[in-house]
Amino acid sequence: MASFIKPFHSHYFSRTVGPPYRKRQYSFAGLPGLMPLVRAFLDTSAAERCEEFQFLFTLLGSELANNAIAHSRSSERGSTYTLTVDRGAKGMTLICRDQGSRLPQEKGNFTAATFEEIEAGTATGRGLALIDALADRWGDNGDPKFRQVWFFLAYDLTTNPWSHIDIDDLKDPEGSGSAGNTENFLKNEVEC
Repeated sequence: MASFIKPFHSHYFSRTVGPPYRKRQYSFAGLPGLMPLVRAFLDTSAAERCEEFQFLFTLLGSELANNAIAHSRSSERGSTYTLTVDRGAKGMTLICRDQGSRLPQEKGNFTAATFEEIEAGTATGRGLALIDALADRWGDNGDPKFRQVWFFLAYDLTTNPWSHIDIDDLKDPEGSGSAGNTENFLKNEVEC
């Protein structure tokens, strides 16, 4: 994978705090096998933040990258998609720009699947449902020929649903026993 990293950008993938930056951008070949490299880029971009923020930013960013590979012409031979990280005073924005839809689409914005659609098995946009649930804001440019999807994640995760997930609830989704009890929700406020 090292052959896909330009020498003067190696610090983008170190998973450590590097030189200060406001904006960072990198184009990736649309190959699923490069996802570890994408995650290293995202993880490094958020390396200054707390572990919770770093994990969540990398998770949501990986979803955008996976969508670019799975649903756009970015996965065609010789094509790429570009991730741009913009750090602000209150949070980080990630923009994923791909090569456009493989299938003919009308202009318009994406919509996230609802939980009812997911449960019924009729959902499209399941990954966007994750972004919709956990990012503070998200959207896209509505142009299927040159799509840009973005999300904003605030550094302060106190009110983010992610910080209220109880690991026991994930292990015991039916709520039997002590899992599922609201007393088990995380009580720590997460501010990065």
